[in-house]
Amino acid sequence: MSKVLITGKTKLLGVIGHPVEHSRSPLMHNAAIAHLGLDYVYLPFPIAPENLEIAIAGFAAIGVVGFNVTIPHKQAIIPLLSEITPLAQTIGAVNTVSRQNNKWVGTNTDIEGFIAPLQTRYKQDWSQKVAVILGNGGAARAVVAGCHQLGFAKIHVVGRNVQRLQEFGNSWSNSPISENLQVHQWEELPKLIPQANLLVNTTPIGMYPKVDESPLSVEEIANLPTGAIAYDLIYIPKPTQFLEQAEKQGAIAIDGLEMLVQQGVAALKIWLQQETIPVEVMRQALKEDLGLG
Repeated sequence: MSKVLITGKTKLLGVIGHPVEHSRSPLMHNAAIAHLGLDYVYLPFPIAPENLEIAIAGFAAIGVVGFNVTIPHKQAIIPLLSEITPLAQTIGAVNTVSRQNNKWVGTNTDIEGFIAPLQTRYKQDWSQKVAVILGNGGAARAVVAGCHQLGFAKIHVVGRNVQRLQEFGNSWSNSPISENLQVHQWEELPKLIPQANLLVNTTPIGMYPKVDESPLSVEEIANLPTGAIAYDLIYIPKPTQFLEQAEKQGAIAIDGLEMLVQQGVAALKIWLQQETIPVEVMRQALKEDLGLG
């Protein structure tokens, strides 16, 4: 890779979170920027919640072009932006912000990231299909919106906390999504799994370092139909326990690496205002970093 020279003209991009040291985004974005030969640099910015407002004002002052938003700021950032896209409004979370006409504009590229492999590699007519989503946090919101965009007939969301589950269900009441959406308590999973054409894990269960855990028991996943797609938003370890079990049942496995890459591609298109982004370079940089060659 050619040596990156940072000068007084270098434009700033980045990611804000707390913590943010573990983020793989700088690696992936800087690989793409170097490949394109552009004078940009993408940095991680650790910002504590109480400093969010002052940090965003500082970003405007120093001319930051755009930034990604990760935990815990995806919702807290909304009131600090001049505009948010209808998509981000629907989800109630922003993961990508860009500076346009001296204003901060927020959007959400997680949906695009999530649906990318389902639209390209495993393309099919989803209109008669059923999606079952494990978890009802922020990530589940992007997945619900993505499944709706793909045209799923039924979207079932399963959670453990009854109150949060109800709130999740009610939060879509003004949206056309509510027609196809149903929320369920965890105990109802045995009757949902046999119907699932797509089963998505949006919970952190099975994430490093607790790599031997899965959101589902072996008995539960045994009822997943052969040929269904199991999709885990987690990408370390590869494969997760959840995906390993699903593959043993004859399911197709997709992990979160592609979602990470594709939401990054969508963000770069916005910031750089260009359509040609070196996807393979980004994917490869991540794989090498994760020791996957």
